[in-house]
Amino acid sequence: MKDNAAAPQKTLSLIDGVALIIGVVVGTGIFKTPSLIAANTGSEGAFFFAWFLGGVISLIGALCYAELATAYPHAGGDYHYLTRGFGQNVAFLFGWARMTVIQPGSIALLAFVFGDYFSQLLPSAFSAPFCAFMVVIALTLTNVMGTQKGAWTQKVLTAAKVIGLFSVCLAGLAFAPPLPPAAAASSPAGASFGLAMVFVLLTFGGWNEAAYISAELHEGRRNMIRVMLWGLGAITLLYLFTGFAYVKGLGLNAMSGSDVVAADLMRRAFGEGGAKVVSALIAITTLGAINGTIFTGARTNYAIGRDYELFAFLGRWRAKTNVPANALLLQGAIASGLVLLGTFTRKGFETMVDFTAPVFWLFFLLTGLALFALRLREPGVERPFKVPLYPVVPFLFCISCGYMLWASLAYTGIGAMAGLVLLFAGAIFLAAVRSRQKKR
Repeated sequence: MKDNAAAPQKTLSLIDGVALIIGVVVGTGIFKTPSLIAANTGSEGAFFFAWFLGGVISLIGALCYAELATAYPHAGGDYHYLTRGFGQNVAFLFGWARMTVIQPGSIALLAFVFGDYFSQLLPSAFSAPFCAFMVVIALTLTNVMGTQKGAWTQKVLTAAKVIGLFSVCLAGLAFAPPLPPAAAASSPAGASFGLAMVFVLLTFGGWNEAAYISAELHEGRRNMIRVMLWGLGAITLLYLFTGFAYVKGLGLNAMSGSDVVAADLMRRAFGEGGAKVVSALIAITTLGAINGTIFTGARTNYAIGRDYELFAFLGRWRAKTNVPANALLLQGAIASGLVLLGTFTRKGFETMVDFTAPVFWLFFLLTGLALFALRLREPGVERPFKVPLYPVVPFLFCISCGYMLWASLAYTGIGAMAGLVLLFAGAIFLAAVRSRQKKR
């Protein structure tokens, strides 16, 4: 008799799936990106259309990932799809990009959000970049020492996030004083809708992780599309509602000049005390997100070290503390360097978005193309969930990814160049790996 205990069990209901996708996607971005989106849209109509379009693009992409996840269930996710679709070379570059660009960039990006809000609680001598740098160092060393992250459970962090977001919406809609007509109607100069979409889709990020629940979802074929529709629909409405509260409470022009838009709205509605309360809630939420990203990113790097001899030093596990110490230290060093880069450019969060966006959208595009490649190469594979209206839907996803790749290059600065340089460095390492394999 075969032991099937390790197989995924269908234990998740439709409501569980919807709750999970909302929990994964709704993060700290909604407390930071609306001001940047306001700065890159020329009107309130464009501001709200950008959020709606972000929901549509995310849903299209989620349907494509749902087919890949159900046809090729594997813990490697994108790495596995790219390996099957395009071979080891492309998959290696994805692993390299995740190790040097995507994961460290995400850590630094979250650190700047933490720094912006946590610095609101401290004397002016403690700047936002300083707080960002110190939190990366502190949490990396905490993980190296093997300390558990139980100070904030997932429920507490989620509650803090929900309370903070609800407080902001309530402040904007009910308690913020009316804006002068001129302030409410004014719009920022130098709008760039393409760059606005980069920030919108960053805020929607995470739905590709939610697609992996397909193997554990009751009636997965029928409920997967419902989870995506209800989940991303609810998220889109939530973001539109939050954006409306920001616009009503601050005005588009004031939003575009704010580094801490949620705190500024609370300050206008309830004074300095309200700003400090919501800043503390957001800082706590972000702290948990940074720690989780450090934890998972180091495990990915450890796996790369086990797969490739060139990175064998990353594949060492410290038994005493039960952590991949070398992987954590390398990741922390890269993320710390990125915080310094963001500080140098004086646009910390934006520089980190620039740094990660082109590489992120390149591999998103390749994953979309892998769907076409695998349909042609492996037509006999069972696909419990198929993308509706194939090939139109995946084609639209690839077009969207291509546009976002172009936008993330056309409207970004030194951060994007740094990310691409690291990606090209990965190609050099790949050549070294292949050369060593040939000699053997």
